[in-house]
This record gives sequence, C-alpha cells and structure tokens, in this order.
Amino acid sequence: MKTTPIIYWLRRDFRLSDHPGLTAAVLSGRPVIPVFIYDELVESYGAAPKWRLGLAVEHFAKSLVKMGSKLILRRGRALNVLRDLAEETGAGAVYWSRAYDPAAIIRDTHVKTGLKADGLEAKSHPGHLLFEPWKIETKTGGYYKVFTPMWKAVRNIVLEQELPEITHLPEPLVWPRSDDLDSWHMGLGMKRGAKIVAKHVCVGEKAANERLAIFIQNKVENYKTTRDVLSVDGTSRLSENLTYGEISPRAVWHAGWKTLNDGVSDAEVFLKELVWREFAYHLAYYTPAIVSENWKDAWNSFPWKDDGIHALPWKQGRTGIQLVDAAMREMYVTGTMHNRGRMIVASYLTKHMMTHWKVGQKWFEDCLIDWDPASNAMGWQWAAGSGPDAAPFFRIFNPDTQAEKFDKDRNYRARYLAECFSDHTDHAQQFFEAIPQSWKLSASDAYPAPIVELDVGRRLALLAYKGR
Repeated sequence: MKTTPIIYWLRRDFRLSDHPGLTAAVLSGRPVIPVFIYDELVESYGAAPKWRLGLAVEHFAKSLVKMGSKLILRRGRALNVLRDLAEETGAGAVYWSRAYDPAAIIRDTHVKTGLKADGLEAKSHPGHLLFEPWKIETKTGGYYKVFTPMWKAVRNIVLEQELPEITHLPEPLVWPRSDDLDSWHMGLGMKRGAKIVAKHVCVGEKAANERLAIFIQNKVENYKTTRDVLSVDGTSRLSENLTYGEISPRAVWHAGWKTLNDGVSDAEVFLKELVWREFAYHLAYYTPAIVSENWKDAWNSFPWKDDGIHALPWKQGRTGIQLVDAAMREMYVTGTMHNRGRMIVASYLTKHMMTHWKVGQKWFEDCLIDWDPASNAMGWQWAAGSGPDAAPFFRIFNPDTQAEKFDKDRNYRARYLAECFSDHTDHAQQFFEAIPQSWKLSASDAYPAPIVELDVGRRLALLAYKGR
C-alpha cells in the first residue's frame, strides 16, 4: 500500500498551507496525484464563477509544477473520471476536502459510495469551513436557526493552529494523461467582460495572504465604520479567495483573533462576518432546500414576479435609482459588489420591484466571481424576508437614504455612473466595455427615470405583505 498512489481530488481548496486533506495524503508516504475534474457541478456554474475557477486551477497548477508535481485535468462525471484514473494509475485511495452545499453533497455521496464499492479507500477531509456543521449544536441538540446564538456558541471555541505549508508531493512512477485547460474554454461565458474583470481579480494563495495581511494592518482597526462606506476600500475582500480555497478560513480566524486580543475591538465585527459564512453553510447542510426554495413556507404564496423583461433594467443597472445602478455596475466591472450594495439591490428587486429573490440569486450566480452557493442563497433570502434570521419584509431599504448615509460624498456613484457625473472614473466607462453588446448601451445614453418610484414601490410592497 505504501507504493499505491493516492488521487487527491481538488475542488475549492487551491492552496498548499493549512490543507488537511492534502497534508494527510502527503503524510501517508504514498505518491500523490493531484486532480481537478471539470465535472457535472462545474458544468452548471455561471459565467463568472466558472471563469474565476479556471484562473484558480491555472494558478495552482503552476504552483505544483514549481515543486516538481503536476495537476492532472480531466473532464467528465466525477465518479467515472475517478474510476478511470484509479484503473490507469493503480491508485488505492481518493481523498478530497468536503463541500457542504446540497448539490456537492449529492455528488460526493454518489462518488464515495461508488469508489468504496470498487474496493477503493474514499475519504473526505475538513478545511473549507471553520466548524463541521454537525459539531455545532444548540443546547437542545438541534441546529441553529438564528445567527446570534450560533455566534455566541462558537465565539470561544479554540481552533487548532494552521497546518504548515506543503513543500513536496511524492510523485507516482508514471503520470496519467492530462487535458489541456484551454480546451475547456471555462471563460467562454464571460465574453468581452473577462478583459475588464481580469483587472480586478486577486488569484492564488500568495495574493490571498497578502490581501489578509493588508486588511489586518491597515483596515481592521476601523472596520465597524468603514465596512459600510461604499466608496472606501474598508472590507477584507477575502470572499473571493475563501470561495476557491486560496486561503483557509482558519488562517483568517486566527489572524482576526490575534488582532482582537491585541486590543483592536473592531476585529470582533470582522470575525462575526466570517461566522456568518459558517451560518450559511450550517443552514445549507441542515435545510438544503434553502438554496432553491423559500426557507419559510409562509412565503410560498407571496405574489412575487418571476423573471422577465421587467427585470432587465435591474440587471442592466438602468433602474433610474442611482445607488442601485452603481452597485449593479460595480459587479460587471469588478466581478464583485460591496456588501452594502448587495443588500440595497436585493431589497430593491424583491420589494420595490416585487420580483422573486430567485431571479436575483440566479443573476448573481452568473455574475459574481466570489459566488458561493450557501452565502448567495442565504443573502438573498435574508434580504427578501423569506429566510432564516431575515430582515423583516417591512424593512425596506430606501436607496436615497442609504446613499446619504454610505455615499454622502457621491464618490461611489460617480465611480460607476457615466451618464450622471461629468467627473466619472474609468470604471464608469469600463461598464459599457464589459456588458453584452446586445444591450446596446453607451455612456452617451440619457440616464433613465426610475422604473419604480421609491415611495410607490414601498407602499405597494407593504400592501402585498399585509394581504398575503
């Protein structure tokens, strides 16, 4: 067994530090064959996440080459590919890092059952989350449905320190065939937008660690205040790197706690945001329907509109509500959106426009490079009022009030709205270079009148809420 290889199946864990599964494979003393599979789940991803995943794969492959290893690329259904590789290489085991969203759990359960039936060792490992969902329980033994009690329960858990960086992977005697990454065309759906968004990505483990260090050194001290100011770079922006496992959540957790223990009180607010991600996966694990259905059944009869032509101005950043449009355009230019902006555009779509949260969820899934299945679903249901620990439906964000509080100097809107500001930045023009040509939009177009006036939309939304 010491000579039979272990296939290490990479999914969203593209790092060499604090990687429990890959570390276990190395410590076995057996040859390790790292593999990435363009499988049925990857095939289903939206344009931006699939493109960004391709960048993560490409970067990690280069990292492995530098240490004398390789990343084997294959396309097909996960179980079929892994079976083929095991037969080709004589591998006796397949390891991977766990995923916790419903679609991944279904796939992984199928894979594990099939591999074990073949007589192979099939073993999953932690690493994508701070806490395994089944290890965090309420005092009565159930799962947490409200965030604050969960935060209090995990706040003082002492986590082990990060595992050291892997510097060598034992090689097999013969490497199996590998696909060419370019042949997969993972960025095809991005079309011309890729050129624009590429200026804003932060790819790879080294870049992720530098991003964390800059945040801890320069931003966390004022995080409680600056995280909501739209024009200020006051957040960590680590969601992109956590999504692809280019940094471990445990490394972020320890950095935050060290800062908090050094007397920087705002670090606790940041740590709560990290646990909010855990909460999303906690709920996705225990109530998997959250990613596709109203978490609260009472909302099943609510008269939301489905997708259609009425939602197009929202998607295009042409609602006539400046803050909403600026946030939507930020997403097309940078591939991400400020968290405050996400709440504002979600509230406007689901309440002022009375459009189903699934429409926004699906659009974000196509456009965000930091798309995360659990966080995206919970975020949309939180904003809509249909989810756990949600903002009540009658809490309707007023974008004008939000602008006065969080974009008082109008810098954020000027950054993205070319039609409204003569002193707009390059970002505003890049929006028109990134969007589909079929939209036929240009900076010379007149800015539209509001498609839904704020007071009218609020009134109609509240009437629908009372009548449900």
